[in-house]
Amino acid sequence: QVQLVESGGGLVQAGGSLRLSCAASGGTFSSYGMAWFRQAPGKERDVVARISRSGDSTYYVDSVKDRFTISRDNAKNTVYLQMNSLKPEDTAVYYCAARVIFASTYSYWGQGTQVTVSS
Repeated sequence: QVQLVESGGGLVQAGGSLRLSCAASGGTFSSYGMAWFRQAPGKERDVVARISRSGDSTYYVDSVKDRFTISRDNAKNTVYLQMNSLKPEDTAVYYCAARVIFASTYSYWGQGTQVTVSS
């Protein structure tokens, strides 16, 4: 069983930056594909970025390309989301998630961290 704990959320002005962290425990971190999702009030939870087990492959939703960077440190069992040039529309609860090898869905989720971007 994998436990995921996010941190690093908060209130920031538009144009500012935040770095989210997600610490994993209870499993073999390097065997999981990882992703960040977000859910704004009244909206569905959508993927923001994902990263392969080794970290050599990443994906970003168009709305965050060139502003957000996902990375991982398998030695520290942690995945990060560096968010720059934040916009009010980035306001959401951000979740990290883990996907086991060969699985099509993410099985493990953190509790979420709130990111609020003020204009």
